[in-house]
Amino acid sequence: MVQRGSEKLWCPVPVAAEDDGTGSGSAALTKQDFEALARFRFGIRRYLRFSEETVRSHGVTPQHYQLLLALKGFPGREWATVRELAERLQLRHHSVVELVDRAQGQGLVTRAPDPDDARVVRVLLTGQGEQILARLSALHRDELRRMGTTLTLPNWHDEPEDSAGHGPGR
Repeated sequence: MVQRGSEKLWCPVPVAAEDDGTGSGSAALTKQDFEALARFRFGIRRYLRFSEETVRSHGVTPQHYQLLLALKGFPGREWATVRELAERLQLRHHSVVELVDRAQGQGLVTRAPDPDDARVVRVLLTGQGEQILARLSALHRDELRRMGTTLTLPNWHDEPEDSAGHGPGR
């Protein structure tokens, strides 16, 4: 998409952002940049395919696995609200309500009132949800180990060098 005045136009070829001198633009991508981006995208897709096939083979939908992982991985506590889960999963509130309903029906999660605020409902993992999540997450960890550096962020060729001649963070 390219903007010309107030009009947005579809452009079938990649267009680098214009550099206005403020450092907010990007230099044109090199062939190596495109290859690195394609390699990284391929790694993401390969991992997601592994994940989808693995969780389905264990009788869980990919969405339910993501829900269980979001609950167990929620920072600082073992539960979350539907609103918080919607943010973590990047879904609409009503979609998460339906997802939690289905997961609760399968015995993976439960709802409990918040003892401090009667308006808040906590979503928690059940014992069954914990067991399935532990098994699936171990498989995911092992797959990430097998993938090695496939999901390492690419080194871009337009990164500024420091005084030692290294890119940022090196």
